[in-house]
Amino acid sequence: MTTFDQLVRQVRQQLLGFALNQESVSELMVTLAPGDTTFQADPETVGNISRGLVEIDDELILVKKWDPTSGSVTVMGGLSGRGYEGTTAAAHAAHTLITSNPAFPKARIKEAINQTVSTLYPELVVFSSTEITKLAPQVEYALPSDLSDVWYVTGQMIGPSKVWQPLPNWRYNPKADPTVFPSGKSIQVFDAVTPGQSIRVVYAKTPNLLANGSDDFAATTGYPDRYVDLVVYGTCMRLLPALESARLQQQSIEATERATLVPPASAAKAMTMYAQLYQQRLQEERDQLYADVPNYAFFQGS
Repeated sequence: MTTFDQLVRQVRQQLLGFALNQESVSELMVTLAPGDTTFQADPETVGNISRGLVEIDDELILVKKWDPTSGSVTVMGGLSGRGYEGTTAAAHAAHTLITSNPAFPKARIKEAINQTVSTLYPELVVFSSTEITKLAPQVEYALPSDLSDVWYVTGQMIGPSKVWQPLPNWRYNPKADPTVFPSGKSIQVFDAVTPGQSIRVVYAKTPNLLANGSDDFAATTGYPDRYVDLVVYGTCMRLLPALESARLQQQSIEATERATLVPPASAAKAMTMYAQLYQQRLQEERDQLYADVPNYAFFQGS
């Protein structure tokens, strides 16, 4: 089981390494409420905080000043400095870590993870199924609203064989009359199925996106857990260009000196590497998908 928070940590470790990046951190000494404009950091490590952005959980906060004696930190702009850069002002528990000027904020990583999950479709789909009872005079039947495309259709055979026979003669109607079919989607089945027997429609749908840190990847998205590394590679590919564009704004002595050690386009080269890993894993999973769930039924009518 891989949670949303665990995915974020895997991405951060890929981007920052396990020990090479030493971000400056402190910790909250008391609970921080969504409407607070000051907060209490650990006096022993408050010097690790600087003016600018700090990250607490998923929230970015703009810091104005801090008191090295008491550990009190003041937010710049009052409430305008809470929930900065599109994040949400939230409550934070005591002893939560405060990270100064995070290279890759958690909120941005989570956005990139969901963008990657979303764009896996239609290369990789989530499967579901629905069953229809064959009615003697009826040809067209309603389909679920979450259906994106019909993968295959089978019909239950009479007798004890328990065989579901592939039905090749069907037509998916994505623009069905909503007054008759509430989802606006239907299927027309032209094969001979004994009335009273079931017709099973296996269909593809889009993945659900992750929201809470505890969300389980497989249970929420519908994709198997083995897709986790694929999502990690795709997320890194999306985030790395930010490092390249940051080089265009080098203002500090440290950044200038570092530029001679880290050549231009280094982030672009790393992005290319992750793009290759992503494409390789995507093709592997696409091949596996068609092997596991072959699309062997199709409409043969005119």
